[in-house]
Amino acid sequence: MTELEKSQIRAWVRNWQELSPVLERERLESIRRADTGASMEAFDLLYKSARAMMPPRTSSGLVEQQRLFKLARQ
Repeated sequence: MTELEKSQIRAWVRNWQELSPVLERERLESIRRADTGASMEAFDLLYKSARAMMPPRTSSGLVEQQRLFKLARQ
């Protein structure tokens, strides 16, 4: 490793040491500001929409998977 590379790595580490607390404060503040109820409603609407657009499968695919395993074993 060259001296330039070592210097760049040290600078990168110093940068993260300085920015890490700032980013952590921002993350915690974002969590505090989050409207959990609104998020739950939005996810519920997305879930219901997906269920309406994609009806349940008649099979999980497990039987087909086992059939393929049996063929592969032969």
